[in-house]
Amino acid sequence: MGKRIIARARGKGGPRYRAPSHRYLGKVSYFPFNKVVGKVVDIVHDPGRSAPVAIIRTEDGKEVLHIAPEGLQVGSEIEYDGKIVVGNVVELGKIPEGTKICAIETYPGSGPKLCRSSGSFAEVVGRVGDKVVVMLSSKKTKELDARCRATIGIPAGSGRVEKPWVKAGKHWYAMHARGKIFPRTKGVAMTPTDHPYGGKSKRPRPSKTVARTAPPGAKVGSIAARRVGKKKL
Repeated sequence: MGKRIIARARGKGGPRYRAPSHRYLGKVSYFPFNKVVGKVVDIVHDPGRSAPVAIIRTEDGKEVLHIAPEGLQVGSEIEYDGKIVVGNVVELGKIPEGTKICAIETYPGSGPKLCRSSGSFAEVVGRVGDKVVVMLSSKKTKELDARCRATIGIPAGSGRVEKPWVKAGKHWYAMHARGKIFPRTKGVAMTPTDHPYGGKSKRPRPSKTVARTAPPGAKVGSIAARRVGKKKL
């Protein structure tokens, strides 16, 4: 009997495939709807995300984690519903067009959901009634409620993807911190017991296109594909 393929083993949820969330810093969120003034007490690295995280503390001692935009520093003052300054949290309806924003709410009070990774940002491009049109870095536009909040600025660490790994060991440690497998072995390089495509014998391989109703373990390749290969012009 063959072994479970990686996709099935991951689905079982064993320790090898679990994200080490006990090491993660915490949830990035906003204070409730009221005018708040806080101070950046520290900017730290979170193993669970690519952008640095700023710890914001108010005068009454409450703390919250924010995505740290470029230009923010320890000691900076963060104001909710304040001026259009890097780091401030402002409602979309009060942000002028052309402003770069991050950590955007998808509905009022949802907390930051969009543009939270390093270097990813959106831009306010227009208004439609009580909605604000936001263009994401993928050039896709979204209409959001004008009461949704966002952080002014671009998340720090935008040059992260430009730096080469240089050593496979560094890449392994980075993936290990997120519970990812590295390096990934392709199916044809495995043994027949590990994968349907495995083995060195010249036997015919199973079809790459498999049915939607195929049993677990056989469901590898192009699942219920309508077409395969290059599209003819």
